[in-house]
Amino acid sequence: MDFYQRHVMITGGSSGIGKATACLLASHGANISLIARTPSQLEIAAQDIKAVQSGQQVLALEADVADREALNQAIYTATAQLGPPDILMTAAGMARPGYFQDVPLEVFEQTMAVNYFGTLYAVKAVLPLMEERHRGHIVLISSGAGLVGLFGYTPYSPSKFALRGLAESLRGELKGTGIGLSIVYPPDTDTPQLEAENKTKPPETKNITASAEMWQPEDVAQKIVQGVKNNQFVVAPGLEMGLLAKLHSVLAPGLNWYFDRIVTQTRSQSS
Repeated sequence: MDFYQRHVMITGGSSGIGKATACLLASHGANISLIARTPSQLEIAAQDIKAVQSGQQVLALEADVADREALNQAIYTATAQLGPPDILMTAAGMARPGYFQDVPLEVFEQTMAVNYFGTLYAVKAVLPLMEERHRGHIVLISSGAGLVGLFGYTPYSPSKFALRGLAESLRGELKGTGIGLSIVYPPDTDTPQLEAENKTKPPETKNITASAEMWQPEDVAQKIVQGVKNNQFVVAPGLEMGLLAKLHSVLAPGLNWYFDRIVTQTRSQSS
């Protein structure tokens, strides 16, 4: 895909992987619309993206992706100003790790509302615009936690598994329509979301994830853009995510044994 003068719409594009991808695509000449909740972050992100390459249009729109009406209005406004989206990337997400019994039910509901339904609403609104023109590409941001359930992530993992199910089901329906679909399984990435997660991670979870390679958002963005160019369905940056994406069912018993061992060691050290 040639990104020059294409309209790229990114939910959750005010920080992290979404912002990094927006900056990269702007450098390729794309016009960008960002949809996120926090006006101050949106404004900073818009200025940073404009600084990448002058002349590109950058539109920042405030909306909570879990609010279907607000999200639809933002998509309508962006389409009216920049034209129908050529690429939709759903990067808005939240995570609040913790022990299952300690996490309020509201957190489970909110996590699913943002991570799954926030994506679903955006795809539902944008897909008809792509179908009219028989072209476009949709990028869903899942997680390694959408391939294997992680200790301490009982609200988060199911929401990312749901995105995997959506992508795998929708993939076949889009074959032959001219519309591409990618699902991304990023490794641990140095983002504000991960920083927030670390505040509530149980010790067992911290030890399980301690050995994972830390990626920078810009490096993940490179893999995403490459995946869109190559019309890849699965984008799994790095060796660990690549193996997990291909062999998650085969690797699951060994991973569960390894995770259980770390949990046992962590608990014995704290007792």
